[in-house]
Amino acid sequence: MSTRWTIADQEDVNTLCCLLRLPQAISMCVAFSVVASMGNERGAIGNWCLAIWCLCFIVTVFISMFEWIYHDRNFPFCWYKLPITYACYAALLCLLTSIIYPALYVQYLPDGPSRDQAIAASAFSCIACVLYATDVACTWKHYKLKNIPCYVHTLPGLLKILESAVACAIFVFLSNTSLYLHQPALKWCVAVYSICFIQVAVAMLLRLSGWENRLPLPLPIFHLGQTLLSSLLYASALVLWPLYQFDEKLGGHPHWYSEMSCIDELTDYGCVWDQRLAVAVLTAINLLIYAADLVYWARQVSVGTEDQPSTP
Repeated sequence: MSTRWTIADQEDVNTLCCLLRLPQAISMCVAFSVVASMGNERGAIGNWCLAIWCLCFIVTVFISMFEWIYHDRNFPFCWYKLPITYACYAALLCLLTSIIYPALYVQYLPDGPSRDQAIAASAFSCIACVLYATDVACTWKHYKLKNIPCYVHTLPGLLKILESAVACAIFVFLSNTSLYLHQPALKWCVAVYSICFIQVAVAMLLRLSGWENRLPLPLPIFHLGQTLLSSLLYASALVLWPLYQFDEKLGGHPHWYSEMSCIDELTDYGCVWDQRLAVAVLTAINLLIYAADLVYWARQVSVGTEDQPSTP
């Protein structure tokens, strides 16, 4: 297999994706512009969604400009990994914001211009999610026809993307520091989410850069150890977070109606009890993903092979 893209290969990919990049950028631009125009009324969750939409817009424009400027040159073989990996993340993040923003913030807004703007931003986020997912499908089909291995469509690659995407969703809720600053055990949970996210980011960067073969340990053992540590950390968070958030004896709030933010006027953070529950559910989901990842790498170590396509 050639280690470099040919111009024809890159033009084929651009033909499939260039028509999607412009509406992707426009959707993100409209979403973050509408929310930004709300000023202080957008709330903390709105700020995080705003940051995600703005980041997606910037990266989409960067990739488009890079491919347009250097369209007449051969691309390094590793370049193809970036657009499809980014499109996977963008699709998942837009999906998360399309769910989180309306469900945990927009529904508490009173009728008026701010609510209409928030609904419009959510709609454009949904549109962007569909566009990015279409981008992933088109690019994957192209790589499959060209017999080009694609890490993000292997099981370990997909699991890594899901782990980091769920962690990003958790960080959205953790923007409300009142959820955890009052308890050391809850601060430990925040540290767990941060450590595991960094581990996943490092693993993804090593894979996408092709530096995994430079590790002093065999690749399956490295991933097994990393995933085992993350699984144990998440297991501790799954016990501590619900315990200190919902057990009344430990200062928690076991009932929805015990939170004034859920039954009174909207605060900057929306319904706090819902956010506590959302973090607990997302923690459980990510632990299941890490468990699947752990089983995969345990199998790789036990059979002594790496059951995935090799990349240069």
